[in-house]
Amino acid sequence: MNFNLTDVQQEFVKLAKDFGEKKLAPTITERDHQGIFDRALVDEMLSLGLAGAYFEEKYGGAECDVLSYILAVEELAKYDAGMSITLSAHVSLCINPIWQFGTEEQKEKYLPGLIEGTKLGAFGLTEPNAGTDASGQQTVATKDENGDYILNGSKVFITNAGEADVYIVFAMTDKSQGTKGISAFIIEKGWEGFTFGKKEDKLGIHTSQTMELVFQNVKVPKENLLGGEGKGFKVAMMTLDGGRIGVAAQALGIAEAALNDAVEYSKQRVQFGKPLCKFQSVSFKLADMKMKIEAARNLVYKAAFLKHEGQPFTVDAAIAKRFASDVAMEVSVEAVQIFGGYGYSEEYPVARHMRDAKITQIYEGTNEVQLMVTSGALLR
Repeated sequence: MNFNLTDVQQEFVKLAKDFGEKKLAPTITERDHQGIFDRALVDEMLSLGLAGAYFEEKYGGAECDVLSYILAVEELAKYDAGMSITLSAHVSLCINPIWQFGTEEQKEKYLPGLIEGTKLGAFGLTEPNAGTDASGQQTVATKDENGDYILNGSKVFITNAGEADVYIVFAMTDKSQGTKGISAFIIEKGWEGFTFGKKEDKLGIHTSQTMELVFQNVKVPKENLLGGEGKGFKVAMMTLDGGRIGVAAQALGIAEAALNDAVEYSKQRVQFGKPLCKFQSVSFKLADMKMKIEAARNLVYKAAFLKHEGQPFTVDAAIAKRFASDVAMEVSVEAVQIFGGYGYSEEYPVARHMRDAKITQIYEGTNEVQLMVTSGALLR
């Protein structure tokens, strides 16, 4: 495939790069160490138009392509992996399902604010006892006499929770039907009975906010049912397919940042009378890191291309997510090794890259799930 970037795609990269260099890089160490989710920075990032890359102009989008968006996620991750996943969750997990499954009324109501960045989005599927196995949902939605829904339950590990204005939430509307009894809803922050619980203290991505959602008799208008009753599992799985490309792009950016830091350090650090990079054990390690990153890049960009073209991309997204996240972990660990004792210190960024990389192997479906998806398609 030809991955020569178009002028438009290059402009998305430039927007993300400039924002990363000028606004994220100067404060990332402080925000990471203190666990600061900076809503003003998020709003500024969204105001650049990065969220609207592949959506129609009538909803406020740029009507370009999926790769433009993925490139922005990748670029942001080089400077701040938390900001990168904030954008990815906003677009892939909130805007996209409304765009893909919503009624025209739902699209007109929610998409413009989300795409233009005046509203922030989130996605609530995971529960304490329903992680990889989404069929274990305990959150329920029952109909009242007017046909509206009453929502009760909780969700955990929700990216952007507490700050997001719009949430895609999944609940059982018919427990007897298993996964066919799951429905999806569009929920707004501020509705009576909708509150937030525990804020997670995480290993990495400290600049991304992760919290619990709590629903106590939350009245959801029937107009906010997304995709039809009993269609929630389909909505969730198809949404996660796209989300996996975003996580793969985040992982790619983290790996690139770790490699760049390791290359620069290896040129400057002198041991036994010469720079580290002059030792074959180090230079070959750097070469291996570069090769893995380039292989990951091709997988990620291919998955984005297929999604944009409307071709089947489920398996390609699973492969890209699995491979890119493994590369992010491997490359960041090797970067720490090249830095030696300094790499284990929070004084240098490679420690942050390693902490941030780990979650990419877990969320949007663990890497074991990606193997299940891939092998399932092979053996069908």
